[in-house]
Amino acid sequence: MIYFKPFKSTYLFLLLALNFQLISCGQNSKVISKNTDQENQIIKTGAARTLLYLNFLKGKNVAVVGNQTSMIAKRQTRSGTHVVSSFSHLVDSLLLLDITIKKVFAPEHGFRGKADAGEIVKDGFDTKTGLSIVSLYGKNKKPSAAQLSGIDVVVFDIQDVGARFYTYISSLHYVMEACAELGIQVIILDRPNPNGHYIDGPVLELEHKSFVGMHKVPVVYGMTIGEYGQMINGEKWLKNGIQCDLKVIPIGNYTHRTTYSLPIMPSPNLPNDKSIHLYPSLCFFEGTNVSAGRGTDKQFQIYGSPFLHASGFSFIPQPNNGAKFPKHQNKICFGEDLRFVENTSQLDLSYLIKAYKQNTAKEFFNNFFTKLAGTKKLQQQIEQGMSEEAIRKTWERDLTTFKELREQYLIYD
Repeated sequence: MIYFKPFKSTYLFLLLALNFQLISCGQNSKVISKNTDQENQIIKTGAARTLLYLNFLKGKNVAVVGNQTSMIAKRQTRSGTHVVSSFSHLVDSLLLLDITIKKVFAPEHGFRGKADAGEIVKDGFDTKTGLSIVSLYGKNKKPSAAQLSGIDVVVFDIQDVGARFYTYISSLHYVMEACAELGIQVIILDRPNPNGHYIDGPVLELEHKSFVGMHKVPVVYGMTIGEYGQMINGEKWLKNGIQCDLKVIPIGNYTHRTTYSLPIMPSPNLPNDKSIHLYPSLCFFEGTNVSAGRGTDKQFQIYGSPFLHASGFSFIPQPNNGAKFPKHQNKICFGEDLRFVENTSQLDLSYLIKAYKQNTAKEFFNNFFTKLAGTKKLQQQIEQGMSEEAIRKTWERDLTTFKELREQYLIYD
């Protein structure tokens, strides 16, 4: 990969020139100095800032936790308001830089990102590199001591979308916990959060803890995955209060107010910016008899059900790449097309409440809804006929408490 070759000969000199400064953010957590690349003010993901972390990997046995989003922009140029990039997978790039990668851990959706949500991802080998692929989904959510045997450092590089029920933050928790127990360092290559500009939703009650919600945080928490990792560590949320030797490689030229369009689909059913924006609001439908568009090409941009009133908009879910067995397969679903609604900076309950009121089936909610909401209260409030405004007021105290906690772990303005 020609892009990296000039750096290899002057590597030590450039490391000295960068004058790294470590900033403590909770015991055993460090953020590498937030140097910014002023060239065109293009956002630089942690993975793309190779010189900030390569020295921690040289001569080490490395494991990578990654998927199809673990990409490095090799060349970035600005064309008007757009940034044009070409990409190389982190694993391929590190191998070209003579980093010894022993194995890859793949979370939900798999290493290449093609598995359905909730589908068991099997262990195997990457056909391109021959590396061993270990699934971190299904029964094996936490790497075992045997799977981490001989590993010196684990690199975590996965694109998050900033919703509590998006399971990559749960995978991060278990990776950090396993590494803390074995004395293995974890390096998070940070990436922007496309929903990082606001905080909203009910805060999880720990009695409803699950893989789709492990921590006492709101549905939308307004943190990058690197900041979130620092909070896991600093708040001692790992088992028995242990802490991980954690480093975060920060994003260059980024704040929480920065608009960021994901260059690669983070999962099969989040195909574009609109779906990512609507995901925190529409994912609640996964715990009801309403489809959020799985089995169509408008996933998390539409919703509908055979049990809603016939309207001018309808769709028929069919098996596709992200949904082999979609809800209401081959049935006409009536609902709404939200592709052209204006983006807002809050979680929107209006779709859920409207669908509940229109529902003609005996049961609207299923057992999964409480896990997604992180509380039984939301279902009860909707069933009692509370307005969205009234429901939102019940979140205020917990959100204020969380915002104060969050401030301690922020890397970006």
